[in-house]
Amino acid sequence: MHRIIKIVASFALLANAVDFALAAEPALLKGKDAMGDWKLDKPGVRRLLTPQDLPPVDADHQAYSEVVPQPGGAMPQVPAGFAVEMVASGLNVPRVIRTAPNGDLFFAESGANQVRVLRVANGSSKPTKNEVFATGLSQPYGIAFYPLGPNPEWVYVANSDGVVRFPYRSGDLKARGKAENVIGHILWTHHWTRDIAFTADGKRLLLTVASGSNAALDMFPAPRVAGGLEGWNKNHPVGATWDTEERRANVLSYDPNGKDEKIFATGLRNCDGLAIRPETGKPWCVVQERDGLGNNGPFEYATEIKEGAFYGWPWYYIGDNEDPRHKDARPDLRGKVTIGDVLMQAHSSAIQITFYEGSSFPAGYKGSAFVALHGSWDRSPRTGYKVVRLLFDGNGHPTGEYEDFMTGFVVSDAQVWGRPVGIAVAHDGSLYVSEDGNGTIWRVSYKGK
Repeated sequence: MHRIIKIVASFALLANAVDFALAAEPALLKGKDAMGDWKLDKPGVRRLLTPQDLPPVDADHQAYSEVVPQPGGAMPQVPAGFAVEMVASGLNVPRVIRTAPNGDLFFAESGANQVRVLRVANGSSKPTKNEVFATGLSQPYGIAFYPLGPNPEWVYVANSDGVVRFPYRSGDLKARGKAENVIGHILWTHHWTRDIAFTADGKRLLLTVASGSNAALDMFPAPRVAGGLEGWNKNHPVGATWDTEERRANVLSYDPNGKDEKIFATGLRNCDGLAIRPETGKPWCVVQERDGLGNNGPFEYATEIKEGAFYGWPWYYIGDNEDPRHKDARPDLRGKVTIGDVLMQAHSSAIQITFYEGSSFPAGYKGSAFVALHGSWDRSPRTGYKVVRLLFDGNGHPTGEYEDFMTGFVVSDAQVWGRPVGIAVAHDGSLYVSEDGNGTIWRVSYKGK
């Protein structure tokens, strides 16, 4: 009898060990399993989508979310060992956050047409300063400091219709001069968010300009130039759009004074977030793909942006998948579409990206990237409304997997209280996240297990 009890106990211990091992291993959802809804979201859950997982064209199912006040006791959920604290509230559509060389946190308060600056001591979540840096802007979004290095002389701000800059000295909490126009004549209709970043060598200013429509259905079928499409192709990069979409769905490139405009990359429906990867010095975008082709496609994506590359919009997506609304319109572009590095659930509304180079998170986080998913209106069941982490292998190559990092903003199938947008790494290695549903900013730090 005692022998039987010991055998049963041994099996129980073995089962517990197996359960513990399985619990310690992050869940990896692939293919259809990765296309679920918010109920599957949890810090540590991983997803992997490939081009082969794209479903057939279908219809989107609209599912507008009602933004409600933060419920009592509701908090963002982060992995074990991490802590999350509110930094600021009552803000008017806070969006992009950028860390100044001195450690101050600049953020675009897009709804108030201004830029604010927070000063927060290392290790704290309580700002000692919360000042309006500049007002009178036009839906400000992207922010960049120039020249690169510890002593920038300018703060650049991307408005919906162009880029301005303010004279700056390290530690300024107020702009020390009026806005100087750097880039103008950018069409602001439809997608209005414009992000900016300087290349690693500081020689070029990159500006994202999203499409003026969902699928370019109001664009003339062919360019109205001498020679038509053939004539257009001789003088423009592969995949460049024209008419109402000219200079749009692109990353544009300028010298630091806003001159010498060039098209850096084409076919990016909405590159809402732009960042330079520290390890390589290469620019990365997070891209919102088009609507109207189904709940689960096309996938959103994060990718290194290659100069001269074409990413498909509006004729193709995720490779040679032709948008049926442009059937047989551009066979010359087949085989020329660059596929994004990390594919994410359709309609997640990928909106900002930052690379983690801090030292306060566990070692495995170094070199990975965080992406804010704002959540979308045209997918049922609901997805997005979280911050995810992109994974890279030991050689620095993206694995294609992404992992839930900060969740808990969804209340129900119909209601949410938070929509993550801006994301930045502070000098103390903590992560700052803005959300524009209730107008709050959060700090995520690592306390240890």
